Amino acid sequence: MTLTLTVSEEVRALAPGFTHVAVEAHGLVNGPSTEAGAALLDDAARRLALRLDGRAPHEDPHMAAWRETYTAFGSKPSRTRNSAEALAKRALSDAGLPRINVLVDLYNAVSVAHLIPVGGEDLDRIRGGMSLVRAGGEEEFVTVAGGEEVVEHPDAGEVVWRDEAGVTCRRWNWRQGPRTRLTERTTSGLFLLESLAPMPVADVVRAAGELAELLEKFSPGARITVREPCSVS
Repeated sequence: MTLTLTVSEEVRALAPGFTHVAVEAHGLVNGPSTEAGAALLDDAARRLALRLDGRAPHEDPHMAAWRETYTAFGSKPSRTRNSAEALAKRALSDAGLPRINVLVDLYNAVSVAHLIPVGGEDLDRIRGGMSLVRAGGEEEFVTVAGGEEVVEHPDAGEVVWRDEAGVTCRRWNWRQGPRTRLTERTTSGLFLLESLAPMPVADVVRAAGELAELLEKFSPGARITVREPCSVS
């Protein structure tokens, strides 16, 4: 059954011009990072450097739009960067991009190459549909700190993704909780690409298509659907 994704009216008002494109995949094969996946991450870092042409990631117009939106819902974008800016910063550093597992490496490569926030959720761990909402502050976000499971609560007004069981990602796309992340046991996943104006919708669709091709290449026989873009205006 196709997962339902909804965007609340409060988020629509906050970020007109927001677009998301979902890639749904079943029959995936995950595992430890591979040399092929590492090569994709290295190539993504090279593509990013060409795209930025000497600028810092936050100077890109798309990343600047995300910083403005983070500020609008009360987050400090220099401390809690959107996922694409955080990855881009890593990609350009001496440390380079982390190697997590095959599926995460694939969507991180697409995120960095296109400078678009991309998230991955294990569909078997999602409870009900997913909604992008402004938090009331009482919602539960289960994460890990110091090796122990802890429960946090988002700030009131913070933009979060959530399902029926609680918050799955804080500050829009800043930090994903471990409950729904892609693990080496994942066989069904939802990959969400998110953009703001001034990025053209066609650019997000192109990035989603690239991700779908990579998923098919690394998981031959997987059933992959790229959904139509959902835009807020």
